[in-house]
Parts: sequence; C-alpha cells; structure tokens
Amino acid sequence: MMKQLFPIRHVIGYIASLILSAAALVVIYMDLSTTVDLVILSITAIIQASLQLFVFMHIGEDADSKKELYINIAYALFVGLVTLFGTLYIFIWGWYA
Repeated sequence: MMKQLFPIRHVIGYIASLILSAAALVVIYMDLSTTVDLVILSITAIIQASLQLFVFMHIGEDADSKKELYINIAYALFVGLVTLFGTLYIFIWGWYA
C-alpha cells in the first residue's frame, strides 16, 4: 500500500533536476570555451525543461485535454517572452535611461 502512495517518479525527477542544476553550475566555474559552455548549458536546460514538463506538470498523462495543454504551454511561453523582452526594453534598450 505504501509503495503505491510514495511518489518515486517525483523524487527521481527532483534528484535529476538537482543533478542537472549542479552540472550547469560546474560548467560555469570550469575554464571552458564560450561555445562549449553554451552548448552544455543549452543541452542541460532543454533536458531539465522537458523533465519539468513531463514529471511535474504531467504532460504525457491525460490524452483528453491535449488541446488545453498546448494552449497553456503557448500562453506560458507568451508570458515568458513578454516578460523577457519587456525587461530588456526597459533596462537595456533605453526606455528607463
């Protein structure tokens, strides 16, 4: 009974996220070229984002709500991009200066 209730998939996902974050941190402190840094960081970021989507946000579990799922992901990307480019516009591209 307890084995069915214990969220082993979430624990493994959490540990994998910690390992990927530690790998990214190690890459920052190592003396590698910029290209190698960006490639390793991009790969770990893509793996960690997909891990978060599939393990913690349950992307692959419910086939009935695929349309709602993709709408939610598109909305989250939209909000993230607006936040990113709004911050760049205000602080770097001169609106705030």
